[in-house]
Amino acid sequence: MAADKVEQALVQQWREMLALHARTQCELDRALHGHGLCGSDFEVLDVLAGTTPAGACSFRVQEIAEQVHLSQSALSRLIARLERDGLVERAMCPEDRRGVRVALTEKGRSLHGEVLPVQRSVLTRMLTG
Repeated sequence: MAADKVEQALVQQWREMLALHARTQCELDRALHGHGLCGSDFEVLDVLAGTTPAGACSFRVQEIAEQVHLSQSALSRLIARLERDGLVERAMCPEDRRGVRVALTEKGRSLHGEVLPVQRSVLTRMLTG
């Protein structure tokens, strides 16, 4: 019986984590919508802004996928949309012709800076109370 209660508590904890994630993602999407972004869009911009010097392509698509937890195909579609919007640019990897590197454009860097406080405010509100 004790093992059953431990298992039930574990499952309950898991479900609470999923619910918090879902609520936070919805809040992020709502807050970022007015800026033309969703939470996943922002995550890609944030990864690139946090580690990519201005103008340099330093992330391969699969490296971004590992940080934003999207499949490569979903991420490729998202990057294509961000590229159409002028927020990122793609280039072939000089060291591996099959690979693609992604970097922020100036427009993408500017938008990231504008919405960063919005995203951080949502995270603070949702995760610290």
